[in-house]
Amino acid sequence: MTDTIFALASGSARAAIAVMRLSGPGSGDALAGLCGGRLPDPRYAALRRLRAASGATLDHALVLWLPGPATYTGEDSAELHLHGGRAVIDGVADALAEAGLRPADPGEFTRRAFLNGRMDLVEAEAVHDLVSAETEAQRVQALRQLEGKLGALYRDWADRLLGILAYQEALIDFPDEDLPPGVEARLLETLGSVRTEIAAHLNDAGRGEKLREGLFFAITGAPNVGKSSLINALAERDVAIVSDRPGTTRDALETRVVLGGVPVTLVDTAGLRDTSDSIEAEGVRRALARARDADLAMTVIEAGSPPPPDPGGLLIANKADLGRPGPDGALRISALTGLGMGELRARLAAIAQQMTASSGAPPLTRTRHRAALTAAATHLDAALRADLPELRGEDLRLAMRALGRITGHVGVEDILDTVFSTFCIGK
Repeated sequence: MTDTIFALASGSARAAIAVMRLSGPGSGDALAGLCGGRLPDPRYAALRRLRAASGATLDHALVLWLPGPATYTGEDSAELHLHGGRAVIDGVADALAEAGLRPADPGEFTRRAFLNGRMDLVEAEAVHDLVSAETEAQRVQALRQLEGKLGALYRDWADRLLGILAYQEALIDFPDEDLPPGVEARLLETLGSVRTEIAAHLNDAGRGEKLREGLFFAITGAPNVGKSSLINALAERDVAIVSDRPGTTRDALETRVVLGGVPVTLVDTAGLRDTSDSIEAEGVRRALARARDADLAMTVIEAGSPPPPDPGGLLIANKADLGRPGPDGALRISALTGLGMGELRARLAAIAQQMTASSGAPPLTRTRHRAALTAAATHLDAALRADLPELRGEDLRLAMRALGRITGHVGVEDILDTVFSTFCIGK
């Protein structure tokens, strides 16, 4: 990469300080040009008057000169801590462009860090997750991945498969040599162990992906049982229109909340009933579909009413403030008065945490990882069944290639654009 890039790393919102980031071989010259030819000592913040090529003062700013390769991108870099006014930012950006730098593409700084060996692809994805984290649990998961624990797990499997492949090649190339006894038995034992570990990693109910993307909890039930009042109470704001008139909610309404440190999208659905109104009937169809696809379906009934034949999920008896009992197993609440709402929130938080909790190795966090691991497991299954050592060796190579696609060590060019296109400018 011969060009030098720049971008605002602190976001576009108005603030007292704005951080402009530079990276590439021209960073030092560009910084010196802004500072009147005098670079600060490496990795020490210095106050400098920034000037345009015309000599006009742009800002008084703190600047840092960060020579590579010990930088985020592995390249010569610089940071300008500017006053956050839009005119200041635009003036400095124009001066950098006049000096021959170009604005960075989304995710280009992290892409360069990957290409320069500063992080693997799993860690690069964790940068995006950390920037996007809404909750403490998401932050912790992203940090574990950024610290390299997930990538280390995948590299360990690849390294063990490489060792197996070395023995396998020896069996192919030197079939008549006196190799140590039991080589093939140990090979198959290690191969089976790696396959078992990958299967256990895949069989995690999508916990990591659910935490990263958030859960969906659907609120279902007959008309006028208080579904809209319930979503308003859980969200602590008016999300849905509340009315005594049946059929008020005709389409799914969504709102994002945090339960037990897990982001959850609550979905208020149309009341379930037979209707001749085509619009309401479509709402009922969508309500059933959302309940079927949700991570949890909350079935709401009126206290004192019999439960539906197969409520599934969590049964909630609303309007308990009227003194009516709820059926066995139902959680009695009043969305109107707040009765039982604390217990309901605690129950929902516990369910959200249970659905996303993980122990031991960091969990899978992306569909891309899952697809590659599934492919690796398929090739390992074929290797275990293979009768010929040559076929087993080929399946081992394919499994290693699938693992390498996750961390970016093989076959990476076709997935880089997809990974880094989701990043923000300046990362």
